[in-house]
Amino acid sequence: MTESKFEPDDNDGNANAGMRKGLTSYGDRGFSLFLRKAFIKGAGYTDAALDRPVIGIASTGSAYNPCHGNAPQLIEAVKRGVMLAGGLPMEFPTISVHESFAAPTSMYLRNLMAMDTEEMVRAQPMDAVVLIGGCDKTVPAQLMGAASAGLPAIQLITGSMLTGSHRGERVGACTDCRRYWARYRAGEIDAEETADVNNQLVASVGTCSVMGTASTMACIAEALGMTVPGGASPPAVTADRIRIAEQTGAQAVRIARERLTIDKVLTPAAFENAMRVLLAIGGSTNGIVHLAAIAGRMGLEIDLHALDRMGRETPVLLDLKPSGQHYMEDFHAAGGMATLLRELRPLLHLDALTVTGRTLGEEIEAAGPGFAQDVVRPVAQPIYPQGGIAVLWGNLAPGGAIIKQSAADPVLMEHEGRAVVFENAEDLARRIDSDELDVTPHDVLVLKNIGPKGAPGMPEAGYLPIPRKLARAGVKDMVRISDGRMSGTAFGTIVLHVTPESAIGGPLAYVRSGDRIRLSVANREISLLVTDEELARRAKESPVVEPTAERGYRKLFLQTVTQADKGVDFDFLRAPDTTGKVPR
Repeated sequence: MTESKFEPDDNDGNANAGMRKGLTSYGDRGFSLFLRKAFIKGAGYTDAALDRPVIGIASTGSAYNPCHGNAPQLIEAVKRGVMLAGGLPMEFPTISVHESFAAPTSMYLRNLMAMDTEEMVRAQPMDAVVLIGGCDKTVPAQLMGAASAGLPAIQLITGSMLTGSHRGERVGACTDCRRYWARYRAGEIDAEETADVNNQLVASVGTCSVMGTASTMACIAEALGMTVPGGASPPAVTADRIRIAEQTGAQAVRIARERLTIDKVLTPAAFENAMRVLLAIGGSTNGIVHLAAIAGRMGLEIDLHALDRMGRETPVLLDLKPSGQHYMEDFHAAGGMATLLRELRPLLHLDALTVTGRTLGEEIEAAGPGFAQDVVRPVAQPIYPQGGIAVLWGNLAPGGAIIKQSAADPVLMEHEGRAVVFENAEDLARRIDSDELDVTPHDVLVLKNIGPKGAPGMPEAGYLPIPRKLARAGVKDMVRISDGRMSGTAFGTIVLHVTPESAIGGPLAYVRSGDRIRLSVANREISLLVTDEELARRAKESPVVEPTAERGYRKLFLQTVTQADKGVDFDFLRAPDTTGKVPR
């Protein structure tokens, strides 16, 4: 008698693999498999194909996401790699989020994308998943979702865009976007030149070409051990990127067969390596928020005090904008992450496991001795002597605040000034360009209500523009403070992620124009020079009413979103138990 192909257990007794995985509930597992195979065979699959390890490919291609404009080519290469390694590739769509095409802000949708990723990975039959992401919130969303789903997973980065040329000057998004827009606001260039440079800033599909959040998360993903070696740096439109995609597909089959689940890779040691890299690349401040969210899915909390101590012994080595001068394609030509990791080797956990099944130390060794280049500095000749990010505390930020010291004005990092307060983003837009605004270059600009709940979604509005009348007078930087975020491509003496945020009654809510504020990066201090009694009086006089919503995703967001130090994740998505803190 011929053996049935519809028994829920295969010959090895594996009831939870391949097409047998996660059978739809009809009350009869054999019938569930029979029905599933009937439908999938309608697409022309044979039993031989359906008996292979199934590799899900999370596709985030979208016409609204030019950062993922190469997704079709990447998916084709991943499928090739999967089939060459003996697997069955199954592409499926998820939410795709682009920075410039998401209202009110992409961060508002990151957790929704993470939920989508987690549930589609969990619901559909796959033995491993390839996560294709690139734009700022997509990689953290995918890693968050995959961490919670618990399957073998591997990240594929879409890659950075190429740089362009404007009137003989090399330009790239988005540090140069901000620089040229600031020049336009200051009256240094006219509308015609602004339109000309707009055509050159983004020379191809791909993510920002500087060390913004997308590039930061690409480097972090490789440092975590979640990509194949060299996966962070190849530009989107290069043959190297396509080869990485093929290798990723093949490796996905191997981790499926070896059952190398994500929890074996995302260990405390891996997170500490990622933090070390974040500090050494002068990475985006958003990287801390995203790492906190990913770690939270694994039952780990970020210890900001320990992170700051790590920063004091970790120099910035990568000469990329906005902290340096180069672009991502230069980093790739200089050897990419292997070159950086080789320099950081004494500071890394070399025994951390990666998705290749080998340790980080073994991968660094396999990359070879390196070669002469000028993009990654030796430890003895850093771009900046300490890590790019410093953590601040004080009565203005009892839960901490962040400053990207490697992109700040050294003169302003020790500063005391008068507060000029904007109550929200609308108030800022209404008054910042007014000639009547009472402001001097020595003042401290303060923006409230752009935190996780205040905006909502913690938008990248922390990069407050220089008031127009000061910009036209030649002012390039001022101390700016908010409970929001800023793009990793931005620069300036900007204090961010003030926790707790003003919308839930944090001290920032009670700052008034004319108050004195002291910033001391050397002392890691951000202080409002107002007595505790006066702050208590103001709180009683003007109690904060937290924002609410009547229905839908906005209601879910406002009821469950955490603060910046917890990664702005939803509280119910974090691991139920906290098992430790990182860095240790």
